[in-house]
Amino acid sequence: QVQLVESGGGLVQPGGALRLSCAASGFSLDFYAIGWFRQAPGKEREGVSCISSRDDYTYYADSVKGRFTISSDNAKNTVYLQMNSLKPEDTAVYYCAAEPGGLGCRTPSFGSWGQGTQVTVSS
Repeated sequence: QVQLVESGGGLVQPGGALRLSCAASGFSLDFYAIGWFRQAPGKEREGVSCISSRDDYTYYADSVKGRFTISSDNAKNTVYLQMNSLKPEDTAVYYCAAEPGGLGCRTPSFGSWGQGTQVTVSS
């Protein structure tokens, strides 16, 4: 059974940093793409970043390029999202999602989702 558990969210001041974790179970990261998404109140869900070990591919939304870094520890079956230089507009619930198959991060949809972790950037 595929399970994803996010952690690491919290309250941080503008300019601060957080590291989110997505602990995966029931499958191997070697064969799945893991995406990070976020949804702020009243806004649509936004794709933030993605990593696919199978083809050594990473993706970042323009809004987070240069500030966020995605990484994968396949031995721990965990994906991380290091978020630096946080801005108030980064405030959202962050979700990780997984999808198997050859398309990797280019998949049109992700089938398995975590419960989300709240990130609040405020002074």
